[in-house]
Amino acid sequence: MGDLTNSAVEFCPKSQRGSSAASAGVEPNHAAAFGVTLEDLRTLMELRGPEALQKIQEAYADTGGLCRNLRTSPTEGLSDNPADLERRGEVFGQNFIPPKQPKTFLQLVWEALQDVTLIILEIAAIISLGLSFYQPPGEEREGCGQGSGGAEGEGEAETGWIEGAAILLSVICVVLVTAFNDWSKEKQFRGLQSRIEQEQRFTVVRNGSVIQIPVAEIVVGDVAQIKYGDLLPADGILIQGNDLKIDESSLTGESDHVRKSADKDPMLLSGTHVMEGSGRMLVTAVGVNSQTGIIYTLLGAGEGEEEKKEKKGKQQDGSVENSQNKAKKQDGAVAMEMQPLKSAEGGEVEEREKKKTNVPKKEKSVLQGKLTKLAVQIGKAGLVMSAITVIILVLYFVIETFVIEGRVWLTECTPVYVQYFVKFFIIGVTVLVVAVPEGLPLAVTISLAYSVKKMMKDNNLVRHLDACETMGNATAICSDKTGTLTTNRMTVVQAYVGDQYFQELPDAGQVNPRTLEVLVSGIAVNSAYTSRIMPPEKEGGLPKQVGNKTECALLGFVLDLGRDYATVREQIPEEKLYKVYTFNSVRKSMSTVLQLPDRSFRLYSKGASEILLKKCSSILAAGGETRGFRPRDREDMIKKVIEPMACDGLRTICIAYRDLPASPEPDWENEADIVTDLICITVVGIEDPVRPEVPDAILKCQQAGITVRMVTGDNINTARAIAAKCGIIQPGDDFLCLEGKEFNRRIRNEKGEIEQERIDKIWPKLRVLARSSPTDKHTLVKGIIDSTIVEQRQVVAVTGDGTNDGPALKKADVGFAMGIAGTDVAKEASDIILTDDNFSSIVKAVMWGRNVYDSISKFLQFQLTVNVVAVIVAFTGACITQDSPLKAVQMLWVNLIMDTFASLALATEPPTEALLLRKPYGRNNPLISLTMMKNIMGHAVYQLIIIFTLLFVGEKIFDIDSGRDAPLHSPPSEHYTIIFNTFVLMQLFNEINARKIHGERNVFDGIFANPIFCSIVLGTLVVQVVIVQFGGKPFSCAPLSVEQWLWCLFVAVGELLWGQVISTVPTSHLKCLKEAGHGPGADVMTDEEMAEDEEEIDHAERELRRGQILWFRGLNRIQTQMEVVSTFKRSGSFQGAVRRRSSLLSQIHDVTNISTPTHVSLSTTNASGAPGNAGGESLP
Repeated sequence: MGDLTNSAVEFCPKSQRGSSAASAGVEPNHAAAFGVTLEDLRTLMELRGPEALQKIQEAYADTGGLCRNLRTSPTEGLSDNPADLERRGEVFGQNFIPPKQPKTFLQLVWEALQDVTLIILEIAAIISLGLSFYQPPGEEREGCGQGSGGAEGEGEAETGWIEGAAILLSVICVVLVTAFNDWSKEKQFRGLQSRIEQEQRFTVVRNGSVIQIPVAEIVVGDVAQIKYGDLLPADGILIQGNDLKIDESSLTGESDHVRKSADKDPMLLSGTHVMEGSGRMLVTAVGVNSQTGIIYTLLGAGEGEEEKKEKKGKQQDGSVENSQNKAKKQDGAVAMEMQPLKSAEGGEVEEREKKKTNVPKKEKSVLQGKLTKLAVQIGKAGLVMSAITVIILVLYFVIETFVIEGRVWLTECTPVYVQYFVKFFIIGVTVLVVAVPEGLPLAVTISLAYSVKKMMKDNNLVRHLDACETMGNATAICSDKTGTLTTNRMTVVQAYVGDQYFQELPDAGQVNPRTLEVLVSGIAVNSAYTSRIMPPEKEGGLPKQVGNKTECALLGFVLDLGRDYATVREQIPEEKLYKVYTFNSVRKSMSTVLQLPDRSFRLYSKGASEILLKKCSSILAAGGETRGFRPRDREDMIKKVIEPMACDGLRTICIAYRDLPASPEPDWENEADIVTDLICITVVGIEDPVRPEVPDAILKCQQAGITVRMVTGDNINTARAIAAKCGIIQPGDDFLCLEGKEFNRRIRNEKGEIEQERIDKIWPKLRVLARSSPTDKHTLVKGIIDSTIVEQRQVVAVTGDGTNDGPALKKADVGFAMGIAGTDVAKEASDIILTDDNFSSIVKAVMWGRNVYDSISKFLQFQLTVNVVAVIVAFTGACITQDSPLKAVQMLWVNLIMDTFASLALATEPPTEALLLRKPYGRNNPLISLTMMKNIMGHAVYQLIIIFTLLFVGEKIFDIDSGRDAPLHSPPSEHYTIIFNTFVLMQLFNEINARKIHGERNVFDGIFANPIFCSIVLGTLVVQVVIVQFGGKPFSCAPLSVEQWLWCLFVAVGELLWGQVISTVPTSHLKCLKEAGHGPGADVMTDEEMAEDEEEIDHAERELRRGQILWFRGLNRIQTQMEVVSTFKRSGSFQGAVRRRSSLLSQIHDVTNISTPTHVSLSTTNASGAPGNAGGESLP
C-alpha cells in the first residue's frame, strides 16, 4: 500500500527538473539531497500562526524558499519521477500509519476457551477422567451400592475414561470452530478497511498537471489542492488560499472554524476538515510524522505500559470482578454471549455493538435489543432446568442408596460415589449447554458478515455492521435530489440572455459580442479551477465532467457558445484572483473579485436565480448596454422565465457582475455591501435528468411500506417537477411540498423554538422539502425519529453528500453517504457508503437488511425447537431413569449441528424480491411471531411424542434390550442409539421446515439457490451415519441394522408431513400462544449499564482499528471520572477515533477544559453556520 514505486498515478511527461532530481538521487546521503531535514519539518509543524510564519521567514525567507529546499515548485508540483518519489518516501516517511498486528489464531482459541459453559464442561470432564482411572479393590466395590459392579466386565471398566476424553474432544471442536469464525471475520474486516483506504484519493499537482492519487502515495514536497469538504491527509503549509476555513476540532477540541491564510496562519494539519473555501498546500509531514501520526505513535507506545498496569489492576480487583462476572454470566448464562459478533477482541462484555452517535445516545440496534433479551430469558430457563436436573438426580441416588438400601458411606466407596455425582453434574451441564443458544451470536455474525460481503457487489459499502440490519426496519428515507435521484450529469438547456428567452441553446451569433465576452470570463473565472471538462474517454462518448457538476454545466455552456474557458484561465491564473467568496449553503452563491489593468476591480457572481436577482439593479439588454432592472421587472422575469424553467424540472442559475472603483478600495470583509447593485448577464436553466432506474426503485420502496421524501436545496418548482417524475408524489395524493422557510415557520412557536407537536402535524404528509438548509434536514430527521404519533417508532434512513449533511447522517438510524460525489466528512458520518451514488442501491440495502432479520428468525425457530425437545428429554429422562437418554457427547454433537452448522445453513439464504412485498417489522414487533411459536411448539410436540415412545416402549417395538437402568460404565445400547439417531434425523428434516417462517407451504422453494444449505444438510447426514455405525463407546452408540435405520428415517421424514399439518392450523385459533423476544421497551438504564455504555465503542470501528483498544481500556477509568463521554460518543472510523482520542488527551493535559463537552458545541456550529453542500446540491 505504501509502495510508492507502483503508484497508480497517470504518469505525466517528465520535465527537466525531474531528470535533475533523478540525478540527485545518486547521492549516497539521501537527506543531503534536500535542504531541510525531517527534524526541521517536525519542529516547524509544531508551531502555530504567527510563530510559524516567523520561523518560516527566519529559516527559509518565505514558503517559496521552503519549496526550493524541498526541491519542489509551488505551481508545477513534483516531477513524476519514481526514483525521486521513492527517495522522498525513504527520507521523510510514507503516508500511512502501520496498523496493529491482528490477533493470532492461538490467541483467538484462548479467547474462545473463556466461555463459562465450556469451562464447566472441561472441569467436569477432567474430574470424570481422573476418577475413571481409580478402581477400588474388587470385593469392597460389591458393597458400594447399586449397579456399581455386576454387569460390568473388566474390558468395559477400562473404557470409563472414554466419556471424559470425548467431552474434551468435542469441546476442542467447538473452540476451534469459534476461533476460526472469529479469525475469518477479522480477515474480512481488514479487507473492508483496506478497501476503504484504497478508495481514498487526493488531488495533487505533479508536472504542472492536476491528478488524483491514492492518499498513501502522497510524499513530502507534493503540492496538494484542497477544497471544501476534504479531509486533509497530511500536514502542510498553505501556499495560496481562498476564503479557507478549517475545522480543527479533531485535534484541538475547539469547535470554531479556524480561518487560514498564507500570510496569517498557513499551518494545515492532517485529520482536520476543510469547511469552506479552497487552496493549495505544500505537504511537509506524512504518516507517522504528521500530527495525527504522532498521536497514534504515542498511543502505540503507551500500550505496552497500559497492558502491564492493566494486568496489575486486574490481579487486585480480579477476585471481586470474577464473582460479579460469574453472577452476571450465569444470570443470563449468555449475557456474555449476546454481545453478538463477539469480536476477536478479548472481554466479551466489552464487545457491545451499539452504535454511537454524536448527539443523543442511539439505542441498541433493534435486532440486538430483541436478541439479548430473548437469550437472557432462555439462559435463565436453561439454568433452572439444569439445576433441577442435578438436584433430582443426586437426591434420587442418595435416597435410593442410603435410605432404601440402607447402606453406609464407606471411605473406600467415596471415589465410586463421586463418580456418580460427577456423572450427574455432567448431565446437568449438558442440559445447560443445549439450552443456551450459543449459536445466536454466531448466526448473527455469519448472517451480517455474509450480507456485508454480498452488499459490496450491490454497491453498498457497509461501515457499521448493525446498519445493515437496521435498514430492514426502515420506514422512511429522506433522499437528496442531485446525484441520488438524478444522474448528476448537468447540462445547460435553456437560457435568457440579452432580453431574449431561448428554449434551445443560442448560437454565438445570436448573443451580443460584448455580452458574450463578459459571460465567458464570468463563468471561466468565477468557478473553482478544479472544475473542468475533459475529452470523452470513449470515442463518441460524452465529455467527462470533473469537479462540481453545476460549474461543469456552465463551462460546457461556454464551449457550446464556441468559446474556450481554458484560455481565459491561462490569462488569469488562480494566484491572480484578488478575493473569492466561496459557495456555502448560507450564501447560495459564489463571487470572485479581479483587479483590472487600470487598478479598478470587477466582481463576478453566480448563484440561485431568485436570490441573486434580488441583488441586481440593472441587466444587459439586447445591444449589450445596461438598463435598469426594477422589482417589477424582476417579478416579470420570475413569472416568464424562472417559473417555466423550474416547471420543466430545470435548476436556474443567474450570472451577474459589477465594477468597483480602485480608490477608495472597498472593504472586502463587508460582503453585503460588495455583492449588491449587480448587473445581470444571463439566467440559465440546467437540466439534471432523473436516473432511469429510480422511479421503479421508489415504487418498490412504497410497496415495501417505506415513505420516500426528497430534501433538496433546489427551487420548489424544480423539486416538485423532479419528484413527480420519480414517483415520489402522484397526482391525486394528499401530500405537502414545502420550502425551508415555510417549514421553519410552521414548526416553530412564537419564541422561535421548534415544537414536536408542530412537526407531527407536517411530517406524515410532507414529501418534498425544497430550498432547505442542512439544519432543516437535521430538524426533519430528528422530528420524524422523535415522533410518537404513530405506534411504531419510525426508522429513518438519510442520504447526504455535503460536509454539512454530517449532523443529519449521524442523527438518522442509517446514514448513506455518496461514494462519488460525497465529501470525506459525509463519509465519516455515514453508516453505509453508496459506491455508485444511486438510489436503487438503497433498495438493495433494504432487501439485505430484511433478509438478515429473516435469517435470524429462521435460525431461532430451528434452534428453539431443538432446545425445547433436548432439554425436556434430558430432564424427564434423568428424573425417570436416572440417566439422560442423550449422552453428554451426543448432546455436544447436537449442539454443533444446531448451532454452528444450522447458523451457517440458515444465515446464508439469499434475499428475494418477495421480501419487499411486506411492510417493515417495526421496532416493537416480537422476534418470534405467533406463526413461529406455533411451528416451534408443533414440532416440539411431534418430536417429544416420538422420543418418549421410543424411550419407554422402544425395546418392545424393535425387540432389543432396554437401555434404561444401565449401570455406570455399561456398553452403549442399541435402544439409546435409536433414540439419538431419530432425534438427530428429525432435526435435519426440521431444518428444511425452518427455511420458511411466514407459514408458507412450499419449504423447498429456492432451496437449490443456496448450495451452502444443501451441502450442510447432506454433510451432517453423512457424519451422523459415521457416528452411529463407527462411533462406538466415545459416542455411546451401537451400530444399527438397515431396518432400524429405515425406521429412523421414516419417522424423521414425518417431520416434513407434520410441518404441512401445522401450517394448516390457523394461527388465530391458537389463543394460548405467546410471542417472545419483544423489542426492548423504553430503555431503563441502570447505573451499571450506563457505566458499561460509556466504555462502548462502535463495533465495526473496533474491528477496524485494533490498535486503539488497549488505549481505550487504559483510559476507561479516567474517562468515567472525567465525564467526557461526550467526546467518545462519535462514531466514524479513523478521524472519529483520532478526534475522541485527541480531545480526550487535551482534556487530560488541561483538566480545566472539562466543562466544555466538545460534541455539543460542534453540533451547534454545524447546525448554525453550516457551510455549503458539496455535491450536486451545491447551487440551487
